[in-house]
Amino acid sequence: MSATLQLFATCAKGLEPLLFDELNQLGIPQVRQTAGGCWFDCSLEQAYQVCLWTRLANRVLLKLGECFVKQAQDIPLAVAQTEWEQVFAPEDTFLIDFSGRHPDIRHTQFGAQLVKDGIVDRFREQLNQRPSVSKEPDVRINAHLHKDKLTWYLDLAGESLHKRGYRQQQGAAPLRETLAAAVVIRAGVDTTTDVVMDPFCGSGTLLLEAAMIRYQLAPGLQRSYWGFQAWLGHQHSLWLQVREQAEQRFAEAIAEPSARFYGLDNDPRMLGIARQNAERLGLSHVCDWQVGDAEHAEPAVNAAEQHTAPLLICNPPYGERLGEEVETLLLYRRFGQQLRQQFSGWQVAVLAGDETLLKRLKLRSQRKYKLFNGAIETLLATYDLTVEQAEFTQTQSNDLANRLRKNYQKLEKWAAKEGVNAWRLYDADLPEYNAAVDVYDDCIVIQEYAAPKDIPPAVAKDRLWFLIDTLASELPFKAENMTLKVRQRQAGKQQYQKQTPRGLVRIVHEYGVQFEVNLSDYLDTGLFLDHRWARRELGKISADKSVLNLFAYTCSASVHAAMGGAKEVVSVDLSKTYLAWGERNFHLNKLNTRAHQFIQADCIAWLREQRPQQRYDVIFLDPPTFSNSKRMDDVLDVQRDHVQLLKLAARLLKDDGVILFSNNKRKFKLDSEALAEAFLVAEDLTKRSISADFERHKGIHHLFKVRHSG
Repeated sequence: MSATLQLFATCAKGLEPLLFDELNQLGIPQVRQTAGGCWFDCSLEQAYQVCLWTRLANRVLLKLGECFVKQAQDIPLAVAQTEWEQVFAPEDTFLIDFSGRHPDIRHTQFGAQLVKDGIVDRFREQLNQRPSVSKEPDVRINAHLHKDKLTWYLDLAGESLHKRGYRQQQGAAPLRETLAAAVVIRAGVDTTTDVVMDPFCGSGTLLLEAAMIRYQLAPGLQRSYWGFQAWLGHQHSLWLQVREQAEQRFAEAIAEPSARFYGLDNDPRMLGIARQNAERLGLSHVCDWQVGDAEHAEPAVNAAEQHTAPLLICNPPYGERLGEEVETLLLYRRFGQQLRQQFSGWQVAVLAGDETLLKRLKLRSQRKYKLFNGAIETLLATYDLTVEQAEFTQTQSNDLANRLRKNYQKLEKWAAKEGVNAWRLYDADLPEYNAAVDVYDDCIVIQEYAAPKDIPPAVAKDRLWFLIDTLASELPFKAENMTLKVRQRQAGKQQYQKQTPRGLVRIVHEYGVQFEVNLSDYLDTGLFLDHRWARRELGKISADKSVLNLFAYTCSASVHAAMGGAKEVVSVDLSKTYLAWGERNFHLNKLNTRAHQFIQADCIAWLREQRPQQRYDVIFLDPPTFSNSKRMDDVLDVQRDHVQLLKLAARLLKDDGVILFSNNKRKFKLDSEALAEAFLVAEDLTKRSISADFERHKGIHHLFKVRHSG
């Protein structure tokens, strides 16, 4: 085999320039950067050095052969031309990693089979033996098909080089070691660094990768398995020599441990893992791990006393799960405040999920780099806190803050006087901040409306987060009591969707009645605030009456009717979950559920099945705007179907009875003529039913009192 090897080092997207620089620093000549990695020619000793020292490459691949592919059977024939008996022994196991597609090869498993066939054919022809395939192989062959060209390699690493060997346990959102190395390199860590701090350290990956660079510890020294160990071109004595040189460099660098690395995390278990990782690397005596909160972190050293600016490098939570967004945003906001106030003189690097999170820090960045943690796109920003960092100002911020303060001051007083503690604070009052904000006692629920099609998603997201940021700074609500929901621009009670469980439950009151609301686990909370007037009106007219509540949801209207003295309340809803919730609302108000009925049924089908002999004094009818639930027999459109729905309900209404009919379709038009033909007459109560917190959007709902006309 030639003394010069042709190698390709792969890396994550975005790391190619850093890998190019790293290979040059390792003394590799004529490195050629390309998408996904770098090509280079080198000696065997240099190949060992790259495997041992690269902090950024995922794999180091030795090119063995290539061919053009016109049809699938070209592959085994071409692969069999490689002298595989000089690559590995027949008693060794192997595995094929195949990537790429071709008109004849649509599955990677089929492609791998073709390459395997070529290898086996060669062994049988030359040695009359064949090696076996294994999921834990001695030798790993990488084959990549691009357009009509197939190239195959020996994987010298054997498994991804991000597996350094020191991390045997990890947290819930691990950062790959190769990405961590890229982050600390971009942050400026080198062999002269004196102080590095990570206030979100988790299992310590960022700090340990930084310490390995500072103390010249080769990242491959802890690995026990290499793909080249079964390669027949492997020279064990040369490999040991390369390892010994690396061990000597580390021993000399760590002999004078002047640099310190400080990790802070609020999870003691993760700090325990970090300590174990540092101990495996021989770096425990230069690392300091403390339980603490990043939002209250204090500098590990006085920057003014350092010869070089200390570094703070971190990867705060991204808040990817629904329900975590608000807490994550406010975490970044408070962390940015702490950096400005306490870390003057420091250099800072923050790896975040996207630009909107970084904006919450309110720091002016020096540079930004797009990086990938596996398939997740991230953004690294660097900051120089040695210059004055002023908070960014935005012209619209005062308008939004003023509107929120004004609404809160006005409506809080109104709500207290009215006897309610659940009310709407804001409803897209400023069109660019397209959301509704509801207060539930000591909590806030932010409901994002779908942005217009001409607004870029990134702009809409940034505006939403600015709204949340302003809410947090201007109003007296804790971050853990703020919840974000995303819905289409419609107030109608469409489909009730379960969200990621979080369990933010409160008891709220209106007009002396109590309700359980769940602010985090469903798209809606269990109480439609705009209908409180209708619920109270129902209570006023229910004394000694029989009441039917259709599409009852969590039975809040039923509770008002029962509290108003109804003889019997029948609540009908399709959902068993919401009816159980309704029974809890009855118990909250010390009402005897045995005196009332809770019926799980499709309301339309149930109405059709009822005999007119069972009639009610009052019917509360509040259907969804539109529903196509799989459990319903029909698709319901309230505009199209409201007359038929009212006619069905009127069959069960006493001659002097009343139907309170409401819906949330914005441009709903009552068909009075069709109702008249059915001997029904309607009185529009909509204007009276719009309370102070919804008067900015008078079309939020429609309410009618319907009676028999004859």
